[in-house]
Amino acid sequence: MTLPASRGASAPARSGRRGYARVVEDTRRPSEGDVDFKECVEGALSSLPDDLRGFMSNVELVVEDEPRSDMPLLGLYQGVPLTRRGSAYAGVPPDKITIYRGPLERLYGRDATLLRREIRRVVLHEIAHHFGISDERLLELDRY
Repeated sequence: MTLPASRGASAPARSGRRGYARVVEDTRRPSEGDVDFKECVEGALSSLPDDLRGFMSNVELVVEDEPRSDMPLLGLYQGVPLTRRGSAYAGVPPDKITIYRGPLERLYGRDATLLRREIRRVVLHEIAHHFGISDERLLELDRY
């Protein structure tokens, strides 16, 4: 998920029998008053309906401080969407959903409630990409 245009250039969790997604440890511990990004990412993942979460497959969610300087992003999905996986899909590293702390804190950090809501929105946006939903379709659905 890219930064909003108006502001500048988005413990293992298992559910269901088929799905597998896990939140990888966030290396930075929140100080008092900070929003715990790992907790917010886990909360967004657990907010998915069980049957939908059960379809998630081979994906890790991580929190990093900043995207590359040439990538003005809040979050990033890297991998093979479920809709493009065929019979040859095997033995590949997990897909990766990265949530970038720095841009989210700069944009929404003045209000902890707003920051938590935006973290959730970015996580769900990137999970949509894991399910093969494009940015264009998310715009059509008014979910970008």
